Amino acid sequence: MTTATRTAHAQRKPRKSRADSMLPPMTPKLAVGLTIVVIIAAFAIFVPFFVEDPNKVSDVGMTAPSAQHWLGTTQTGQDVFAQLAYACRGSLFIGLTVGVLAVALSSFFGILGAYVGGATDEAFSLLSNVMLVIPGLPLMIVIASYMPNKSSVLVAGVLALTSWAGPSRVLRGFTMSVRSRDYVLAARVAGEKPWRILFVEIFPNLIPLLASQAMSAIIAAILGEAGLSYLGLGATDSYTWGTMLYYAQNGMALILGAWWWFIPPGLCIALFGAALALINFSVDEIVNPKLKAATRSQIKKWKLEEKAGKAKSDAEYTPSPVPVPVAAKEAVA
Repeated sequence: MTTATRTAHAQRKPRKSRADSMLPPMTPKLAVGLTIVVIIAAFAIFVPFFVEDPNKVSDVGMTAPSAQHWLGTTQTGQDVFAQLAYACRGSLFIGLTVGVLAVALSSFFGILGAYVGGATDEAFSLLSNVMLVIPGLPLMIVIASYMPNKSSVLVAGVLALTSWAGPSRVLRGFTMSVRSRDYVLAARVAGEKPWRILFVEIFPNLIPLLASQAMSAIIAAILGEAGLSYLGLGATDSYTWGTMLYYAQNGMALILGAWWWFIPPGLCIALFGAALALINFSVDEIVNPKLKAATRSQIKKWKLEEKAGKAKSDAEYTPSPVPVPVAAKEAVA
């Protein structure tokens, strides 16, 4: 190999692998979102091992945060910090369970139906359309109200049952677009097995979209569970952010000014939802590569319009020179 060839190889940029191209670029939004998610997840995993029983009753009811009780106590003397630690674990369990189930159901009915086609696709599409027009929140209320003992798994199942139809329609349309591309047709002509075409040629292109749908499902599940728990229809076997708000409402925390009882769970819901939304924005740039370029071009256009408008405004308000009469000029001359 000559020196020129070696230099050309050294200067050549390394080609990104297929896995690297599916990873979102590290942006401030993604960094902030991941940081918040990691902090809340670590809090939910490790802190419950170091706090007292959240159901333990004491005679120091409705006390403000102190060195002994970092987030104060409830009316019955239960430690709010311990309840928050277990509530983080319960809410994240429900959110992740719903995310996994919703993605699995939407993938099965959307991707498999679109790839197989024919009567299977028609049946799956009909089922998706029926589930899509069923109102989610009333169905969750009806199912939950008929269950006297509602576990976290049951609540997660109900939430997943009402959240897979919309993503399934999106996956079906995207799968039908991918299966008609040249490399998929070439794999069929080459005699590749159908399962290999599905999992090797089609499925990797859907991973960013599935990740985006999973995060959206987690956000919707946490908000849905909080809404059910606030109505008294949430899980009865564990603490969640929603059950903490429900108990705070029943204990008249807002009227009594016990802010330490209802602000922490509400803040956790807001922070975790915002973090997943920030991560979802970064994933959207992979699903739609034109999104980032379009956003930058729009910002550049706005800046140019702002500069042009400012220059026009300055030109309009600049005082024009007062004309000097001809007679005065002749007199001066």
